[in-house]
Amino acid sequence: MNEVIELKVLDDYRVWIKFNDGEENVINFRPYIGKGFTAELLDYEKFRQVFIEPGGGIAWENGYDFCPNYLKELAEKRKHVA
Repeated sequence: MNEVIELKVLDDYRVWIKFNDGEENVINFRPYIGKGFTAELLDYEKFRQVFIEPGGGIAWENGYDFCPNYLKELAEKRKHVA
C-alpha cells in the first residue's frame, strides 16, 4: 500500500514527497487549490501547514486531503510528461 513517509514544502505551492517504496517526487498543488474551502490555502502560511495523515496521505487543518494512491498517480503522471 502506498504511504507518504516524508514531505517538505517547497516554493510555488509545490511539495516534495517520499513514499514508503523509496520513490521521491515533487507535486505542484497550485491547480488543486484556490476555489471553495481550498481558497484559504492560497495563504502560503496555511499551505505550509500540510502534514502526513495516519493513513499515509497528506492533509491540511481545514480538512482538505489527498489519499496516498492519488498522490502516487500524480507522481507517475509527472514522470511521463515530456
